Amino acid sequence: MKEFVISEAKAETAVLVGLITQTQDERKTKEYLDELAFLAETAGAEVVKEFTQKLPIANSVTYVGKGKLEEIKTYIATEAEEEREVGMVIFDDELSPKQLRNIEAELNVKILDRTSLILDIFAMRAQTANAKTQVELAQYKYMLPRLQRLWTHLERQGGGSGSGKGGSVGLRGPGETQLEMDRRIILNRMSLLKERLREIDKQKATQRKNRGRMIRVALVGYTNVGKSTIMNLLAKSEVFAENKLFATLDTTVRKVIIENLPFLLSDTVGFIRKLPTDLVESFKSTLDEVREADLLIHVVDISHVGFEEQIDVVNKTLAEIEGSGKPMILIFNKIDAYTYIEKASDDLTPRTKENLTLEELMKTWMAKMEDNCLFISARERINIDELKDVVYQRVKELHVQKYPYNDFLYQTYDEE
Repeated sequence: MKEFVISEAKAETAVLVGLITQTQDERKTKEYLDELAFLAETAGAEVVKEFTQKLPIANSVTYVGKGKLEEIKTYIATEAEEEREVGMVIFDDELSPKQLRNIEAELNVKILDRTSLILDIFAMRAQTANAKTQVELAQYKYMLPRLQRLWTHLERQGGGSGSGKGGSVGLRGPGETQLEMDRRIILNRMSLLKERLREIDKQKATQRKNRGRMIRVALVGYTNVGKSTIMNLLAKSEVFAENKLFATLDTTVRKVIIENLPFLLSDTVGFIRKLPTDLVESFKSTLDEVREADLLIHVVDISHVGFEEQIDVVNKTLAEIEGSGKPMILIFNKIDAYTYIEKASDDLTPRTKENLTLEELMKTWMAKMEDNCLFISARERINIDELKDVVYQRVKELHVQKYPYNDFLYQTYDEE
């Protein structure tokens, strides 16, 4: 069966396509395309060109208009003449099977959308049997409604309408037969994967029950905000951390001791805008650590221009997985990378978020969160002692409430 995404990182060139719509202005579209370029780079592709178009909504047939599609086609042909072949075109939204089929027929190159690109990265990052099973299930869910385009060569062979005219004699049926066969194979495989995930869930539930009387703390946040780096600092471990999206895919749980208090700290997969619903569904078992946590540490990259929207994305995703409403500490990371635009003294226009200094931003959020937030740099180890103090106090409060008769297991000791 034909693969629908690349299965390993290759240095292919890619063109990105996004829309400026009524609900997504030019600045936001640029930000989304920057993130899409980062996703492409993580998957092993090199972005060589970006195309945008203003439309009220996406074209239901070709996503962009005919003129823009022709412009992309011309660019690909010109690059090919210069021996700079474009390997793929990546669209910033999930494409319908109809859009995918039409665009592919017009451009004659590999077409990916945001969903298939994220799925490809997840497949590349998955290490454990649990993660691999969840990714495979999500891939099949994505593939199922798009099976028809994998057999368009049989449709072209058939010609005609299937009524016995137009040269389809002897060629009616194979496409449909193969389609149904593939559909049955995939549905059977999905049932098997779901059963396997149920078994893994049972095992993980047993593991969680056996972890003893300790408070569970989960690091959550947008992808690439520094959760794994914070995990390494608090747990003195070596969790894989990299400046790429979805560097962490499998949930990691470590025992942490601050002063005399032990607790469990988990590092979870990062969230992202437009995260495919199927992927959220498939990864619910991985995110059980979030649902069962007593305290969430929401890590935010304050140096990112769209950090407030990223906070909203994380909160919405937490609501989707039934992980909202828990005690939470908001940690603004990467303060060492924060920049702002200083307004000229003669500029009388209102100040925007981009004009706020770090100190002003800190005061704004501390007032909003009633001091329930911290500003740190995990990489430069700025305010890490303050972070440990706050986490200790919050975990201690929860420990006393949950296990009132359980003394702390360790004597206070001085760390070297």
